[in-house]
Amino acid sequence: MSKKKAVVRSDMTRWQWTLKEMKNNWVGYAMVAPYMLIFTCFTVLPVVLSMVISFTNFNLLELPDIVWLENYIRLFLDDDIFVIACKNTLIFAIIVGPVSYMMALMVAWFINELPPRIRAIVTLIFYAPSISGQVYLIWGTLFSGDSYGWVNGILLDLGLITTEIQWFQDADYVMPLCIVVALWTSLGTSFLSNIAGLQGIDRSMYEAGAVDGVRNRWQELWYITLPSMRPQLMFSAVMSITSCFGFGGVVTALCGFPSVDYAAHTIMHHLDDYGSIRFEVGYSSAIAVVLFAIMIGANMLVKKLLSKVGQ
Repeated sequence: MSKKKAVVRSDMTRWQWTLKEMKNNWVGYAMVAPYMLIFTCFTVLPVVLSMVISFTNFNLLELPDIVWLENYIRLFLDDDIFVIACKNTLIFAIIVGPVSYMMALMVAWFINELPPRIRAIVTLIFYAPSISGQVYLIWGTLFSGDSYGWVNGILLDLGLITTEIQWFQDADYVMPLCIVVALWTSLGTSFLSNIAGLQGIDRSMYEAGAVDGVRNRWQELWYITLPSMRPQLMFSAVMSITSCFGFGGVVTALCGFPSVDYAAHTIMHHLDDYGSIRFEVGYSSAIAVVLFAIMIGANMLVKKLLSKVGQ
């Protein structure tokens, strides 16, 4: 059957073969069509449109004027705040991205070893911070800038400080605190996908691995567990990259906008500033294109690294 199919395909162009496959499997394509239509309209088209608008001067009120590379030249050579935003974004991504990714994997691996009833409770405990709307309220209370803040109150009682510290208004503390809060809330969808991947591994593979010379749990993890859940690992990596480069909500909720001395100003903040406040849509589109290119590059790098797992 496969040989006959290969011969038929060799007699057709790729376009003809694609049309034939779509005709033979029209039910599946009909089921996928609504999602693809929505994805194209609300994801693909906005990205393409943003790339086009990035070469224009557009303020939403007048027709756009084509300025070609002027927005990009201004962005890289004449925008000092963008340089700060890039530095802060990369610092955040380098720390939060890998750490949250490893946390999601190792915590999921640990929970997977627990009995089913306990596993459900522990999963809820670790997942709750990522969906709780009170996270920022809790951290804002802990690090409140007056003596009623728990951290300031404890430090004052211990005599370690003599006056309250304005945690979220001090450039020295803003970024570290935001990183900690981001890590606290990072066990979200990728964490659940890792648990699902671990649950779906065929247990007989571990028995076969023991016969082939796998001697300890770390070898099981590297040679059996991780290669068996590559789709979940890739999904988790994409979610981690997206969240760490799209970082901005944590800073805005805790430190306001903009943060003091731009200490935690990110590319997303810069994008919001020019797109939603100044209405320089052409310039904000250029910022969005640069952020998109960085995220694509990071995804390609992660995909290349994950392809080596278990080899």
